[in-house]
Amino acid sequence: MISEHGSRHDSINRTSARLDQPWIDHVAAASGDSILLLARILIGVIFVQSGFGTGLARNGIPAAIAPVLAPIGAGVEFVGGLAVVLGLATRYVALLMIVFVVLATLISHRFWMLQGAERRTQTVQFAKNVAIIGGFLFAFITGGGRYSLDRWWRRAE
Repeated sequence: MISEHGSRHDSINRTSARLDQPWIDHVAAASGDSILLLARILIGVIFVQSGFGTGLARNGIPAAIAPVLAPIGAGVEFVGGLAVVLGLATRYVALLMIVFVVLATLISHRFWMLQGAERRTQTVQFAKNVAIIGGFLFAFITGGGRYSLDRWWRRAE
């Protein structure tokens, strides 16, 4: 019998359509929260580690301002990386890290000004940072996920 909201047959078809999805969709749905946690750890640890040391003077930053910018950059890397790992203010931190990576990339990986092997090395580093920006875009869209301080604090409210 058909009701105003559809038929019993319609709900069975929607359920069976989910069962007919490829196995990879089931795996992704079942492990998505764990994978988001792993992704946050993998991208965040890069920045936590590099937050311990930053060398700006060698990258063309005037020696007069490099001592001021280096601690700021190191702080953003360390605190931002840690916040990503913990899933703390994930969307805001992802945007901050995108801006940071764009600026750092334009300062440190100016491949277009180089030649030969140096150019190839910096081109790869530039592309790596573009990929990291892609990872932060995913973090911005998905948020911290189930295993994050963001989620824990929302549930505590």
